[in-house]
Amino acid sequence: MDISTIGLFGFAAVFLLLALRVPIAFTLVSVSTACTLLAYSWKPGREFDLAKGFFPALGLIQSNAYEFLHSYELSMVPMFILAGHLAYHSELTTKIYYAVRLWLARVPGGLAVASLIGCGGFAAISGSSMACASSMGKICVPEMLRYGYSKQLSTASVAVGGTLGALIPPSVLFIIYGFFTETSVSRLFLAGILPGILSLVGYIATVYIWVKLRPEVAPRVEEDMPLDERFSALLRAWPSFVLVFLIIGGIYGGFFTATEAAAMSVAFLLFYGLAWRTLSIPMIIGALKATAAQTSALFFIAVGAKIFVSFVSLSGVTREFAAFITENQFDLWLVMLCIVLLYLVMGMFLDPLGTMLLTLPFLIPVIEGLGLNLIWFGVIVVKLLEIGLISPPVGLNVFVINSVVSRDIKVHTIFLGVTKFLVGDLIVLGLLVAFPIISLLLPTTMF
Repeated sequence: MDISTIGLFGFAAVFLLLALRVPIAFTLVSVSTACTLLAYSWKPGREFDLAKGFFPALGLIQSNAYEFLHSYELSMVPMFILAGHLAYHSELTTKIYYAVRLWLARVPGGLAVASLIGCGGFAAISGSSMACASSMGKICVPEMLRYGYSKQLSTASVAVGGTLGALIPPSVLFIIYGFFTETSVSRLFLAGILPGILSLVGYIATVYIWVKLRPEVAPRVEEDMPLDERFSALLRAWPSFVLVFLIIGGIYGGFFTATEAAAMSVAFLLFYGLAWRTLSIPMIIGALKATAAQTSALFFIAVGAKIFVSFVSLSGVTREFAAFITENQFDLWLVMLCIVLLYLVMGMFLDPLGTMLLTLPFLIPVIEGLGLNLIWFGVIVVKLLEIGLISPPVGLNVFVINSVVSRDIKVHTIFLGVTKFLVGDLIVLGLLVAFPIISLLLPTTMF
């Protein structure tokens, strides 16, 4: 059988299984393994011979899984996830939120803005959007509801704020993207800073406009804290500033790599937590268990994707697809529009990691063929995945928030609030596509 035909059957099988709600990890592993075995056992013009194809297929699958799991660069994934859990148990996220809340208490919608900034601060420590939404949801949503904020604004502001974990470094999605596209993770981290800040500004602007149009959704908090108390709260959040300096300042200044920054973050959080007695041994063990569970689930998907990418490369489908795009000389704006629509639609039904790993084998050859910058494209992809985290009907961050707040807040209530932020997200996305310098300014000045 022609290997391209096997490739097309493989893609059809993947989408069929995903439509049947089979977990993406099992889908990728099973389909890619079966199709690789079929490709080696059924050569064009020959009879099907499982015995001849078994060991070459097994060797390819084994080598790809081994190469992925023993990658030095990917060791930063569990370390950044662990840093997020340690930061949460050390109450650093609470201190960030409380400090910002005191400064913005009298500002219209100030608690919602403080939640967004708190999410941005947590994103600069962790790198996981859902962890950010879960941790900040437990802290911020009850506080806003206590002061009379509407359910829509309270929940939606934390749901969209959690997506900043995908863009603001350290980002797990940037790490996986860098591994699969062989681009510098350190430069990807730096490329995400300005787009992340721009997204945060867009969210804050959305809250401001929302509250101006409907003041009843965010009653003013009549707290007039003395200036010294506000500065004191800011000083108590000093470990967060040190962590941001370690991660971003260290990478930008060329003092250490992204992997070394992850190790430094964990070491600092352990030292701080034990020295200031905000961490106990049971807390550390709990953080390690949670990290192991999250990392295992993530790596299971990624290993399946690695085998799938090898099969796709073997089938030659991506080469034919890239050649079709370049030979027909489609306009760049049309190609980008199709990519944006593809991610927006897939993001409505699949998790971000699965969406990225399914599409990269096709899109990276096209992007390289068009001569576009892979770091800039990585920012666009992660921004689109960020939008997918809050897009109905399967916006994962919305369901995360729903799981940690009061049972009387329904999912559709959160989605109604989130839709108000999607307009700002699309504006930011348009700016990132139109002006690549926003993403590339910091990486090009990196030491």
